[in-house]
Amino acid sequence: MEFSSKLLENAVYEMSQLPGIGKRTALRLVLHLLKQPEERTEHLTHALSKLKNEVNFCKSCHNISDTEICEICANPKRDENLVCVVEDIRDVMAIENTSQYNGLYHVLGGKISPMEGVGPQDLNIVSLINKVKEGKVKELIFALSSTMEGDTTNFYIYRQLEGLEVTTSAIARGISVGDELEYADEVTLGRSILNRVPFENSMKAN
Repeated sequence: MEFSSKLLENAVYEMSQLPGIGKRTALRLVLHLLKQPEERTEHLTHALSKLKNEVNFCKSCHNISDTEICEICANPKRDENLVCVVEDIRDVMAIENTSQYNGLYHVLGGKISPMEGVGPQDLNIVSLINKVKEGKVKELIFALSSTMEGDTTNFYIYRQLEGLEVTTSAIARGISVGDELEYADEVTLGRSILNRVPFENSMKAN
């Protein structure tokens, strides 16, 4: 792709570093921004800068938050005995949209993936185990995507919980094997949570 401007080329390159954005899409986005009033572009730049510099991660569940403790964890109406283990904030948003879950969350920040160099030490697993050891958590719901990496992560955590008094369950396989949780429709995802099964049974099903 030939560029008539080095500034344009640099902007397209940086935009194309975003996930799912190829160079042609990046070019369309950059040209769109160029057509916008300067004020609109400044608002976008300010919002991104503010997000990067001021965003917090909840000290309890590791969800993205504006405060030290996110609104979900701070809500006294949520069931603190029930914790749903998810990969990232997109999964929290997907489950919240179902209006079928009233417990808390624990965001791992990824999945174990040796191919990508992601090991257990790179995820928020230790804090999850410590949370269970404190005795408040009665049930953990594994709600990671039904992929090899998701199943590996679920099993690793399950092994770390041996000897601890906590029930473990997994969302029902209404989610197709290999699908990412965030792309499931709200009805299917909601039913998968309500119809969750003991984690041991989910391993046998695989």
